[in-house]
Amino acid sequence: MDARDPSFLTGLSSNHTVFEFDQRGIANTTAGSKPYTYQQLANDTAGLMDVLKIPKADVMGYSLGSYLAQQLTMMYPDNVNSLILVGSSCGGKDHTPKPPEFIKLQSEIVNKSLNNISLTTEEIKSLVAGSLGSGWIKLHPESLEGFENITSLQQMKLGLPPEIVNNQNNVGKHWEDNPNWSGVCDELAKLAIPTLVITGTDDNMYQPHVNSLQIVEKIPGAWLVQIKDAGHAVMDQYPEEIGKILNTFLSTTNVNS
Repeated sequence: MDARDPSFLTGLSSNHTVFEFDQRGIANTTAGSKPYTYQQLANDTAGLMDVLKIPKADVMGYSLGSYLAQQLTMMYPDNVNSLILVGSSCGGKDHTPKPPEFIKLQSEIVNKSLNNISLTTEEIKSLVAGSLGSGWIKLHPESLEGFENITSLQQMKLGLPPEIVNNQNNVGKHWEDNPNWSGVCDELAKLAIPTLVITGTDDNMYQPHVNSLQIVEKIPGAWLVQIKDAGHAVMDQYPEEIGKILNTFLSTTNVNS
């Protein structure tokens, strides 16, 4: 929760009640004994909504969280007013994968984290550069400075244990690298829930932005917002702008929030 930019939450909460939570195993949320799958994470979310007495909500998910948001919508469509996906993909056989070299980099970093092996400065910078995108780095070259003393993923992502990083990596692969699965776009299209898709035009490593275009092509009436000079880290790069986009979408689609 602490990773979200305050200006985004401030702008969004001016017109809406916002609930944000850490998934199982992150920060003060215990991992529990249930399997780490999208179905279980969706059940967790639906259970939280039930406890908080939220019968229906606008559901937003970023990156891996966008997969969870889609799974929640499919399993509990009556609980979802609208769906907001940032840096996302429908998954399955039509998913456009990350570049092989970036998949290898991520895998090596996860393995080093699990085995308590220090990361190199170049590995850290490559990971950050992949998140920011080329346009942002040209505008803000200082973004790749100051990583000399960073030797682990946990220094960058406080409260995210190596085991959970590995679990997230595995469920991400299951969603993205599954040629025998058709993905979720067709099922989401049948539900006809108002959908907003946001992507950075320079998101070419973490989540190739063409996957966002595919979502919009398959879901009739879905909104698409492409943000120039933004990578996968678009939420951190343009938090106020995204907050305004969400407010416009929610007010225009006449959704009670």
